[in-house]
Amino acid sequence: MIPLFSASAVNAGIDLEGAAQRVLRSHWYVLGEEVKAFEREFAQYTGTTECVSLANGTDALELALRALGVTTGDRVACVANAGFYGSTAIHAVGATPVYVDIQPETQNMAADSLAYALERKPKAVIVTHLYGQMADIDVLKRLTHDAGAKLIEDCAQAHGAMRDGRRVGSFGDIACFSFYPTKNLGAIGDGGAVTCDDAALADRVRTLRQYGWSAKYHVGTPGGRNSRLDELQAAVLRAKLPHLDAGNRQRRAIAARYNAAFQGLPIGLPPSIGDDYVGHLYVVRCKEREAFRAHLSAQGVSTDVHYPVPDHLQAAYPAVSAAGSLDASEAASREVVTLPCFPGLADADVAAVVAAVGSFFNR
Repeated sequence: MIPLFSASAVNAGIDLEGAAQRVLRSHWYVLGEEVKAFEREFAQYTGTTECVSLANGTDALELALRALGVTTGDRVACVANAGFYGSTAIHAVGATPVYVDIQPETQNMAADSLAYALERKPKAVIVTHLYGQMADIDVLKRLTHDAGAKLIEDCAQAHGAMRDGRRVGSFGDIACFSFYPTKNLGAIGDGGAVTCDDAALADRVRTLRQYGWSAKYHVGTPGGRNSRLDELQAAVLRAKLPHLDAGNRQRRAIAARYNAAFQGLPIGLPPSIGDDYVGHLYVVRCKEREAFRAHLSAQGVSTDVHYPVPDHLQAAYPAVSAAGSLDASEAASREVVTLPCFPGLADADVAAVVAAVGSFFNR
């Protein structure tokens, strides 16, 4: 079976054992030199002045909201097709999500829908760069700031994507990353970070990640938690960061092969294979999704659905707020299918995926 993701393939040739041994020899496991070095190196990579590492990407979203002063009763605009991660963070701070529809082509936040949502005066907007495809960030940023709201970039699926020489993570008031193992920059466990150019904002996140301490054992800031990236994960991420751009190029090359092979088929394809797309997930749209997935499985090709249930239709939160219709988001949830696309995916496997997709439509 061709896997959707292979950690062994992605990590091949990277000295993870050396990174782990360095930590073990140091006998320092939390908030040590590896964390400091990774924060410095990742800030340099994203083109920001500040990076604060955290336990996971969802904590990054929650603590970014808290650091911006979002609290109970506030509204936060976000999309409904990105796996409920942003919604989880919004609910965690006691705020209310205001769901914004998407552009069908990019499946990222639609500017006209955001403009409508901003009439409800959200305190912040979370813009997700979904599947590794950059959103229309300049337009969304202008709309958000003109409305007096703060912009949070959700870069969990877009490490390294760039436009006009700027990488994701450098556009918003604050940006959030996940280093879950399947991400373009993945740890060997959970991990996350925020980046920004505001030292005071970064300091608030640092305080929040360590219980809200103003000094050791003195809690001066409410809403704190234990959300620290450990030294082992930081060391692993330092080992993998120099390989990120090469891995992204491999992802784009696979996506380019797919796009070329699938032209003319009745499926929706990723709209870009340029620098603004890093191929975290190669997602197509197929109106016969279940039959399509069953056929590919029979041909030995793994698939998945990212994501089958839009946030506003999740059972746990039946009372939701949406800025107008979410028709495009709901249509996407019925059609999206993820195909294998990761560094180290063999050429023969790419060809097998192409053949399996083609045979479904030629059956």
